[in-house]
Amino acid sequence: MSENTLAALVRGAAQRLADAGVSDPLVDAELLAGHVLGLRRGEVQAALIRGDAVDTTDAERIHALVARRAGREPLQHLTGTAPFRHLELQVGPGVFVPRPETETVAQFAIDALLNSPEPAPIGIDLGAGSGAIALAMATEVPHARIFAAELSPEAHVWASRNTSGVENLSLVLADMVDAFPELDGTASVVISNPPYVPDDALPRDPEVRLFDPAMALYGGSDGLDLVRVLSTRAAALLRPGGLLVIEHGELQGAAIREILTADGWRAAATHRDLTLRDRATTAVRA
Repeated sequence: MSENTLAALVRGAAQRLADAGVSDPLVDAELLAGHVLGLRRGEVQAALIRGDAVDTTDAERIHALVARRAGREPLQHLTGTAPFRHLELQVGPGVFVPRPETETVAQFAIDALLNSPEPAPIGIDLGAGSGAIALAMATEVPHARIFAAELSPEAHVWASRNTSGVENLSLVLADMVDAFPELDGTASVVISNPPYVPDDALPRDPEVRLFDPAMALYGGSDGLDLVRVLSTRAAALLRPGGLLVIEHGELQGAAIREILTADGWRAAATHRDLTLRDRATTAVRA
């Protein structure tokens, strides 16, 4: 097989990524090739089967991206996009890359908005990052009014790009500690994916450890500093019966339920993600 075929290029790229410890080397190789060639992954796979050739310029661009991915630069930084539910988000350096497990966390908030009796229920995302959760709520519950706060100026730029033009979504650059005082007592849902890694814990994946912003990762000595802030701020923002949704690490559910219950929340419950790891805790405002 000629070495200027896409098949040979992708095969070599997948091997290089596998040697570098990338978890899904063939998937990433196909996605990087597709990014350069302007093809969806299924179209790349069809081109592999046909034995399509790749010109020298495109081959060099693919090689360059593969080298960066082998250095464990996140795939989403290289393509500039990250999927989230039905959305395609713009992401890059300075913003936390949304994860598939957060899609299931967002569902709790979306369901609560859909089931809310108000004609225009209010949903609030504290620590919006790329805007993924807020945008999912706004687009999947179009009759809701969504408000999102992000403290990092760098992340706020990405969230602004992703939420631009969405009429039922308001984004502000603000600290969750005192965001949206004008909404106190009105929200049906408050959701957050706060930084929850303990300060002395090093994330396993180089993509997270080296490229995700520290502000989006580390949450104090036990990782729960921002959870304590959320417990207080969300209690003020929510109407009675409103729902709080917090994403967290797989070993933090019990501690978070304890914090929430001590603060007067009702029905604190921890939920698993699709990998059967504890991923979110919900509670109801008394």
